[in-house]
Amino acid sequence: MEIAIIGGGHGCYAAAADLSDKGHSVRMWRQNAEAFSRVLSSGRITLTDWRGTRSIVVNKPTVSVAEAVDGAELIVIPLPCTTHDPLSKLLAPHLQDGQVVYIPPATFGTYIFAHALFNSKNSAKVAFGETGTLPYLARKQSEDHVRISVYATRLPTGIFPAKDTNYALKLVAEAYSSIEPLQDALDGALMNAGPVIHPPLIVMNAGPLEHFDVWDIHNEGTQPSIRRVTDALDNERMKLREALG
Repeated sequence: MEIAIIGGGHGCYAAAADLSDKGHSVRMWRQNAEAFSRVLSSGRITLTDWRGTRSIVVNKPTVSVAEAVDGAELIVIPLPCTTHDPLSKLLAPHLQDGQVVYIPPATFGTYIFAHALFNSKNSAKVAFGETGTLPYLARKQSEDHVRISVYATRLPTGIFPAKDTNYALKLVAEAYSSIEPLQDALDGALMNAGPVIHPPLIVMNAGPLEHFDVWDIHNEGTQPSIRRVTDALDNERMKLREALG
């Protein structure tokens, strides 16, 4: 399948390497040409995971978003939500009929990208999907090397508009077999545990994070008081889901 990866973050490198390794034809766009120069010149990303370290060929690394998107069946955007507003406006004019834009996780990003497409006056019929988590635990080791320590085994995914759910999920499943169908994009957005777990963990561990040279924020930082806050936040998320049916 022709897949475009949009972005140059940890998840983007992981997706480009993983989906290329699975045999898909991957185009990867990164805006920063200087930081992307190694991959642009070699056409390769080094991947380290549970199977070891190996060099993966990426079919088309590019700094042209139009080139990356043109003809792609699936567009994967594994970027933080802080990028969604400017990126959606950059991407919108280049989207084409039948494409599926998959944002893992989106944090309601499906609506941002769909709204940008509408405002761009581009009449392409595009489906937008989001899930509650990144498909990987990954960190770049350098600008052409990524380490994937965990592959997600569950990716609950919702689609906007919901009428395109069957078509869009079938396409996304060719790339990620661990997707699980949800009712719609709102359903997917409200499966995101990131806003529940991460803010208390960071804010309430600010002291030890600044004080200690090494601090295991998950094992040492998830103390009962912090867990009570995350439980309270998660209870709000679940009550909102129930109130919305």
